[in-house]
Amino acid sequence: MGKSKVAVLYGGMSAEREVSLRSGKAAYDALIRLGYDTALIDMDKDVAFKIRESGAEVCFIALHGTYGEDGRIQGMLDIMDMPYTGSDFEANVIAFDKLLSKEQFIKSDVPTPAYAMAAEKMPFKKCVVKPCRQGSSVGITIVDNEKEYAEAVKEALKFDSKVMIEECVEGKEFTVSILGADVLPIIWIRPKKGVYDYESKYTKGMTEYVFDTEITDGQYKYVQETAKRAFDALGCSGYGRVDIMFDGKEAYVLEVNTLPGMTETSLLPKAAGKAGMTFDMMVERMLHGAEKHK
Repeated sequence: MGKSKVAVLYGGMSAEREVSLRSGKAAYDALIRLGYDTALIDMDKDVAFKIRESGAEVCFIALHGTYGEDGRIQGMLDIMDMPYTGSDFEANVIAFDKLLSKEQFIKSDVPTPAYAMAAEKMPFKKCVVKPCRQGSSVGITIVDNEKEYAEAVKEALKFDSKVMIEECVEGKEFTVSILGADVLPIIWIRPKKGVYDYESKYTKGMTEYVFDTEITDGQYKYVQETAKRAFDALGCSGYGRVDIMFDGKEAYVLEVNTLPGMTETSLLPKAAGKAGMTFDMMVERMLHGAEKHK
């Protein structure tokens, strides 16, 4: 049996277009090296036509943000009866919306920071102000006074009509990647300017990514287990990345990324590499996990 014809969906119309272009090209190059007949499709309003025209039998989704991680592309592919990589429509809808995720974590007893919806007064001494439906730290600000708070809410509202205020938990920021049934090695994120924002994420040299977490074996296992519980609580499948703030006792889940980046600075490929996988091996495992989500 020959290899499936693959369409890599990338680019798109979100605030994360540039990152998606890099992720998609990296996945495409890997699939070509692996011998797959692969088409690279920049997502726009004609994407369904482009997929049909390409003759693809499976879609590799390398989109980020709106139209990619919010469930819309997955819903369209379900209607087309087309298999695709990553989580299904429903899991993407929940994971992309920080409020829906938060409610699901609480319902499933997954530890997560306290939160409130945007209010006139600061609900916590130190707050993380977040648009509910954006990725890659777009529109996120950490504040500790009323003036900054008001400005941060205003800024977040530029990206979404729904804004969430989270209590700022101090500790080590960890990210835990999941690939199939495997929970990959933990990465400790250490931004040089103290805040892991869009610039720190996508500028080489702005952040250190360290595998030596300086925590005990028991704590390490607990953080990994908490990440898997969060992933499962949202109904995710295939692969993803869970961001956690660990204060030395509690592992607070910040969010689950259903379509993590695959650029040279991305964390899932780093974790897969640490687990002994080449980039191409990781991409093929992602592709093999594609299935029709019924």
